[in-house]
Amino acid sequence: MTERLYYDQPYLTSFDAVVTDARPHGSGCAVSLDRSAFYPTSGGQPFDTGALNGLPVTDVFVDEAGEVWHSVEGALSPGDAVRGEIDWARRFDHMQQHAGEHMIAGSVWRQFGGTTIGLHLGAAFSTIDVTMPHGETHLTPDQIRAVEDDVNGEIQRDVPIRCWFPDEAELAALPLRKPPTVKEHVRVVAIGEREMVACGGTHPSSAGQIGLVKIIDARPSKGKTRLAFVCGMRAVRDYREKYDACTRAAALLSAQPAQLPKAVTRLNDAVAALEHEISQLRQAEALAQAPAIRERAEVIGGYRVAAAKLGPLAMDGLRRLATELTRDEGAVALIAAEREGGYSLVFARGAAVNLDMGRLLREAASRCGGKGGGKPDFAQGSSPDAAALDAAKDMLRGM
Repeated sequence: MTERLYYDQPYLTSFDAVVTDARPHGSGCAVSLDRSAFYPTSGGQPFDTGALNGLPVTDVFVDEAGEVWHSVEGALSPGDAVRGEIDWARRFDHMQQHAGEHMIAGSVWRQFGGTTIGLHLGAAFSTIDVTMPHGETHLTPDQIRAVEDDVNGEIQRDVPIRCWFPDEAELAALPLRKPPTVKEHVRVVAIGEREMVACGGTHPSSAGQIGLVKIIDARPSKGKTRLAFVCGMRAVRDYREKYDACTRAAALLSAQPAQLPKAVTRLNDAVAALEHEISQLRQAEALAQAPAIRERAEVIGGYRVAAAKLGPLAMDGLRRLATELTRDEGAVALIAAEREGGYSLVFARGAAVNLDMGRLLREAASRCGGKGGGKPDFAQGSSPDAAALDAAKDMLRGM
């Protein structure tokens, strides 16, 4: 069985070992070693990468018997002496994220009674799912700030992080945040005096090495609260990216970064006012076209079918135009107006028309890859193009 060096030496970046077994795996091979500093995927923490005798290690995993296997791009044989090299940047990043997760989970548990279920260390950010008391599925902004202040306070105090395998008697007496998920070889991680939990991952020797913890998202997920966070250099990069974006946006609005929310609100209000004005002008223009559209109407099946393809027009404007065109009790209005990605459709009928507009629109739109429906006298929908109008006319001719 592989001696797992990372348990006691998480800062070890190179080591010597002997290949104990090898088997074909992908384009290379998978090998087990008598000793290894490579962390295998486990407990939500991804595997280490690096090299064995210069051959890239692309995966590290544990089989059902508990043996650690290393996927290598190349060939190695049992008995080969190897020099292992760990990708330290990746390893230390995972150490920071994993320790930060413990501290966040511990703070949520202490302050709000939330129990962490699961960890995922992603490439850009990490997440935990938390079961909150009373079925709650979110944390408020004030609660999130309380967790961040608590955790970063411990980081600034650089509290120690200790990892060890207690004996059975000691384990039973330890104030663990939650019960271990394994019964044998239980490894415990303690961060300062307020966080202690069973964990087999890699962690720094003190909280100060985490640098900074920032929760970047909190939302409901399958009845739980999912917290997304970044630690260490990930948090620094996240701050830099958002600072740069905020600074650029503020400059575009001739405002200071702290004034950006008010500046954006003013801009949104101005845009909304202009959009309303444009909508009213488009609506007026469309209504002004009603006589010409009515004049071009075709007689199909005994009904006057007024069809029109228009430029951009809000649905309210489409409805008003359809109402105007169907003042004639024997008229049918088929209208399409440009919208992002296609056309909005409105079909309507006059009081003397015995046709189902909902069915007509639904079937005409579906022929063109669109959708919609409605009541017998009025229907609306959308279509990738305005061919739905011609499809509707063809359908009316066949009735």
